[in-house]
Amino acid sequence: MSLAGRSQVLVAGFGCQRGCSASELGALLDRTLLQYRLQRSALTGLASIDLKCQEPGLLALAEQLGLPLVFFSSAELARFEPQLNHRSTLAHRHTGCFGIAESCALALAEQLGGCSAELKAPRCTSARATLALAAPRQNIR
Repeated sequence: MSLAGRSQVLVAGFGCQRGCSASELGALLDRTLLQYRLQRSALTGLASIDLKCQEPGLLALAEQLGLPLVFFSSAELARFEPQLNHRSTLAHRHTGCFGIAESCALALAEQLGGCSAELKAPRCTSARATLALAAPRQNIR
């Protein structure tokens, strides 16, 4: 994915229960962007764990936003554990990952930015989903 011409990179990492709707995911995204005073126009991609690669709500949200949706394995996400603000033993039991939303956001921000990443919004929740926002270090203030 090329970032030519983009002055900012901001990505959203999602975790969700099976069947979580695009509207719930989108509402969580909008609420989090507002809370942390970040712009939707800065979003360059969405990410989740590979176990969610067929999740209709995630796929629909990515299509609605016109953004790529990237999936990572629990093995790829494991190295971000030291950076997590929240560690869920329940998530680890089901996925092998202690923090899906935060890990996915960090992984995609690092991949797109070509450098280490930092959380811009730690894990936020709705009834059926989690979300975190990340950017390459020194990218968004």
